Formats: sequence, structure tokens, C-alpha cells
Amino acid sequence: MKQHCFNFRGQHLWLSPERAVFWEEERTLILSDSHFGKTGHFRKAGIPMPQPAFMEDLQRLFSLLQFYKPEQLVVVGDLFHSRANKEHLLFEKWRNDFTQLEILLVKGNHDILHGDWYAQTKINVFADAPLRINTFAFMHDYAEIEKYTDHADAYFITGHLHPGISIKGKSRQHLSFPCFYFNDAFGVLPAFSKFSGLALIKKKKTDHVFAIVNGELIVV
Repeated sequence: MKQHCFNFRGQHLWLSPERAVFWEEERTLILSDSHFGKTGHFRKAGIPMPQPAFMEDLQRLFSLLQFYKPEQLVVVGDLFHSRANKEHLLFEKWRNDFTQLEILLVKGNHDILHGDWYAQTKINVFADAPLRINTFAFMHDYAEIEKYTDHADAYFITGHLHPGISIKGKSRQHLSFPCFYFNDAFGVLPAFSKFSGLALIKKKKTDHVFAIVNGELIVV
């Protein structure tokens, strides 16, 4: 699997073009905005959407777990998209194949399932404060970081934005790609779901940006 080792604040973060990060020191796989159930949500609303998009995302997650063999999975919000549908049943079956994997969910704005469902699937939910692991703090929306002055010594890793970067090509062409974005105060992960839009960011000189282009990571 193609990957890029980002040595950041003394930690080795393996960035994957599959839109996830493996934190080597903590044996932790990190992703955000998987929005599982989104295609099912659209179908319930009468909008025809192919279920293979959901199955592809689950398969990518399976492949990442097989490759890195993490001890825990941290999801930085929006694990699911909306209320329960048939795709949640498929996720439950998938979860039964990884019963030893600890899943930590930092609750996002789309994570509205009943607490009993998370308990049933053995997902630990963090809703009222950031999830702190060593030098990093995890929360869904970077706009809320300033609320948590007690974590001023931490580097925040967030999601929610679905960051993308525009890269200039030939003949004044610009193409946009999902990306990993890190500035001095926080980092934003790309949406794990490929069925999502992009919010274009503007890179500053001190920022670290890694674009995902044709299955590879490009330092911007």
C-alpha cells in the first residue's frame, strides 16, 4: 500500500491515499467523515443511489485494518450519516469480524443514532469533550477548539471540513483533490467517504498539505 510518513511533533503519522492515518507510536488508525449509511439515507428519500459505494468504503476500511493491524480505531466524527437504515445492519455484520478492535468515536454533527446502538456495536462515544491521546486531541469541528483551553498543550486533529486543494495544471487548468491539511494549531483529515464534496483550502507557507491524486500522495 502506498503511504507517506509524516514525522510530526516527534510522532510518526503514516498518511494513506485511502484517506486515513496510521499513528505508529499508538498503533492507532485514524479517519474522519466516513458517513456510512449516506447512500441508504438518499435511497430512503427516493433518490436512487448505488449501494456499492457504501460497500467499497467498508472494503477500504477492512483493507486498512488488515494492513496496519491497529489496536484501536479513532473516528473523528460522522461515522454514520443519519438515522438507521439497512446499511447499518451491514455495518453490524462487519463489526462482528473485528470484535477485538476498540473503536473510539468523537461524535460529529451527523452522528445522531441512539446511544443503545453504539453500545450494542461496542463503539465508545466521546461527545462532551475532545478525545485526548498523548500529545494529540481529537474533535470533529476545528471551529470549537478555542472552547477547550485545558487542552492548550495539545495538537488538535479534526474532520468535518472535507478539505480539498486546487492544483494548477497546463493551459490554466485547475483540478481539485481531497487532501490532508496541517497548520500550526490543528490538522484536518480528508473525508473517508468518497461520496462527499470538497471545501477548498488556501495553503500558507507554514502549512503542510498532502493531496490525494490518482491513488498517490503529493506534497503541495
